[in-house]
Amino acid sequence: MKKILAFTTFLIIILSSISKVYSIEPDVFVQSTVNRASKVLGGDYTIQEKMEKLKNIAKDTVDINGIGSYSLGTHRKNLTPEQQEIYKDLFEKYFLKTFASRLAEYTNPEVRVDLSDKLNKNYTMVHSVLIATEQRPEIKIGWRVYTKNPDNLLIRDLIIEGLSLARTQKEEFNSIILSNDGNIDFLFVSLNQFINK
Repeated sequence: MKKILAFTTFLIIILSSISKVYSIEPDVFVQSTVNRASKVLGGDYTIQEKMEKLKNIAKDTVDINGIGSYSLGTHRKNLTPEQQEIYKDLFEKYFLKTFASRLAEYTNPEVRVDLSDKLNKNYTMVHSVLIATEQRPEIKIGWRVYTKNPDNLLIRDLIIEGLSLARTQKEEFNSIILSNDGNIDFLFVSLNQFINK
């Protein structure tokens, strides 16, 4: 019995060591994500091909459901199960189109990751700079990385020159809903219009 216990303990130690080897630091995760996007943007692809490849990167690295939930704010408490499913689907399509169409405008952007600040056990802020070119100035970008599962890091927000994209989106969604007497269907219509244009 002691031998089995000792062997089990040994296995736990080895497996935990292996997981630490394969887990990735937030700054390395961000740099890897940026490198993947840069490779796509610098590649010989059509705009449509670039957008599809960028969407796949976002699906791998961004917590789209988490951002969607945050963006809806307190209004999410009022959704029926059916509305929750509709919103989840619409938000993912909206987010991916927004993300890909904005990035596709860049040609091989160079981002330098400088440092990271561990905010708490669940979040780390990674600081980076989009290197200036003749066409644009230097831009400071902060990446809020969800680190609760160190083997599956996910981006929860981008802070560009101090402006949180997630918070801006939340305010925009709230404004649409409140200006229509709290009717969530008007947000659905707005998201659908953007997706299909």
